[in-house]
Amino acid sequence: MNANKKSGFIGYLLGVVQTFIGLTAIAGGFRLVSNPNGIPDFPIEWLNNSPFTNYFIPGLVLLMVIGFGNVLAGTVTFLRKRYSGSIAIVLGTFLILYMTIEVWFVGLRNFLQPLYFILGVIVLILGLKLFKSAITFQIEVESTPNKLSA
Repeated sequence: MNANKKSGFIGYLLGVVQTFIGLTAIAGGFRLVSNPNGIPDFPIEWLNNSPFTNYFIPGLVLLMVIGFGNVLAGTVTFLRKRYSGSIAIVLGTFLILYMTIEVWFVGLRNFLQPLYFILGVIVLILGLKLFKSAITFQIEVESTPNKLSA
């Protein structure tokens, strides 16, 4: 597989993962913001050892940053913008941190926590690969002699 096809496959896979994360985070974040005092899946007692008294702020971060952020990032990735790798690195790192902090405060409560941690790692790794390929391409283009200037 040549470098351009490999980069295209990585971009496509990254876009799919980002869109999945974004859409599911929008749904989850909306549920938490709409019901900040808890829902059956997320009882308010889980927040007893956290700095939060309800789910509004964590839900808002989930909705806006992880949800809308990843949907936007997926769109940018599908459009093959050169900065899509950088955005993925930031959002993948943020998702890893969000899940780590969540488990730190509320404990390991269900399979979604490790799943989204792993998805954050996948986004980070794919973002690094895309970033590296964009930098390599830019260096190759800049170092190629201009045949027309002779």
